[in-house]
Amino acid sequence: MKKEFKQVYINAIGAHLPNSPVSNDEIEDYLGLIAGKSSRTKPRMLQQNGIKTRYYALDKAQNSTDSVSGMAAKAIEDCLAKGSFQKSAVQFIAAGTTQSDLPVPGFASMVHGASKLPICDITSHQSVCSAGIMALKSAFLHIQANEHQHAIICAADMPSRMFKASRFENQPSIQEKGLPLDTDFLRWMLSDGAGAMLLSDAPNPKGLSLQIEWIDVKSYANKFEPCMFAGANKTRDGKMTQSWLDYSSFTRADQDSAINLKQDIKLVNETVNLGVQHFFHLIEDGKLDVKDIDWLVCHYSSEYFKQPIVDLLAKGGVHIDEEKWFTNLHQKGNTGSASIYIMLEELFNGKQLKAGDHIVCMVPESGRFITSFVKLKVVAAQSDRKKPSIAKSDEILAPTVNIDHKPIQERLVRSLTDTWVDFELSLRNTDIIDRIYNGTISLADYRLLLLNLRQQVIDGSQWIARAASNVSMEYFDIRSSFISHSRDEHKDYQILEKNYINCGGNREDLYSGQKNIGSEALSAYMFHKASQPNPFDLLGGMFIIEGLGNRLAGKWGRAIQEQLDLNEDQVSFFTYHETSDSNDNHFERFENALNSDLLTAEMANRVAKTAKVVARLYQMQLAELGNY
Repeated sequence: MKKEFKQVYINAIGAHLPNSPVSNDEIEDYLGLIAGKSSRTKPRMLQQNGIKTRYYALDKAQNSTDSVSGMAAKAIEDCLAKGSFQKSAVQFIAAGTTQSDLPVPGFASMVHGASKLPICDITSHQSVCSAGIMALKSAFLHIQANEHQHAIICAADMPSRMFKASRFENQPSIQEKGLPLDTDFLRWMLSDGAGAMLLSDAPNPKGLSLQIEWIDVKSYANKFEPCMFAGANKTRDGKMTQSWLDYSSFTRADQDSAINLKQDIKLVNETVNLGVQHFFHLIEDGKLDVKDIDWLVCHYSSEYFKQPIVDLLAKGGVHIDEEKWFTNLHQKGNTGSASIYIMLEELFNGKQLKAGDHIVCMVPESGRFITSFVKLKVVAAQSDRKKPSIAKSDEILAPTVNIDHKPIQERLVRSLTDTWVDFELSLRNTDIIDRIYNGTISLADYRLLLLNLRQQVIDGSQWIARAASNVSMEYFDIRSSFISHSRDEHKDYQILEKNYINCGGNREDLYSGQKNIGSEALSAYMFHKASQPNPFDLLGGMFIIEGLGNRLAGKWGRAIQEQLDLNEDQVSFFTYHETSDSNDNHFERFENALNSDLLTAEMANRVAKTAKVVARLYQMQLAELGNY
């Protein structure tokens, strides 16, 4: 049986920005002058990146006032305080950074030591802007897989130490010619900060939470040389030179500027192209619907890159209203891996979010090119949510089958009942059904469910009709039952279509819809079986599908209606099964077939196996919503 995956929620977000905000005019008071001269490129760079203030963990004498792990620990402290969460309950730490305070040991160990959290599981992630997302994904997967219930994740960066003037005093070329553009570009863009999040397997009892729907990370390092890097230089043709560890001494590596943080300006625009390409792939894969985006939290590292992103999205037919874009780049600076945390901290702890909002986070990284996306849904406090009328703890009752109590029939009913219990348990742990039971289904989720069910509903009456055509005349009554069943169902899809349109669904999407990969498998199997001579083993499939209508569809429809405040004409495809005479008639025909002479021991085994296969394929259909 499929392992149960838990839902994962961000229940608190904290941040730490060191010291006071530093204005554009004050930057060189903290970072110092290179060779005693003010930068000539600074005004142009600042105009392009749009940053007005930022934070440095440096004083004006270029002494560090904090450390990367120290800032992360302060962000964790802020996060735990905002979430009213005890340190002793933390079971897992995931930490990300561009550059830790020490090359060895790992960053998570440094954060663990600084934060004084209890003995726990840890993981370190080193990259550039995506390091924070990698830490988030690690904790998400640990909780989802039921390894832990509570995790603290953090991301922190302190690039000011890499750009203070004293760092370059022993580099003759820079003292003579000034900073090259590949380093100067970053000096005016990057600043210090840290963020932290508390992840749990249950939403907040009070206040909003962010449910993590998915995280998608892609690396393109197999196609590009490093773009933002430290520890080596590049030749004119873009090739990397020896590592700083291969110099005869660290002093020699420093003199050759190998340790400086640099950006290959010729490559950096690829970040935008790859980020938008990944965005389009998510749409094509059915993971992202632009209509459902309420907030786009985009880590564009400079205002210079925003318009190219907007323009490229528009070329692909994607328009996101300006008021849906969220950033605090201009006031809090570009803090690398911590930026997405610091943006979410401001959005989450502000007053702008409401239950049901969908947030998409976009974090492109120029290091050697990584693009990362996160989909979040705002969920209300447990105490504020309508209690679903159904619960996963409800007793599972297989459909009642009235038989003549012959041994073959009784053995078959026992087998079907066993299959049903496994089937319903697997449905309850399928994401879309789990959302119905836990009260977190959204209108977008419901529309997607209807859209994906439509193809199978259309096929339903067709495979029943095909099965009828393959029943020989000696079983005339059974053949008549199949024909009647097909006639009853051939208009069901029209009810579903009306529900979809009444829920705001797009008519074009409806009529151009495809089967998801689970529906393809289910439909192919049913038509294959229906094409066999006297395909009575399809009674097993009818037990599963009619059992859904008999036992579950009405309950699901009522629960969806209550949670989303829908009208009857928006859920009638599900709820009509509660009152339809057809539903009872279908089961009565099924029972008549089992009580007839066709049910031999061999046929009973075939019916039982078909029920198992259909149960598995139907669950797959619901697990693969949007996967076409």
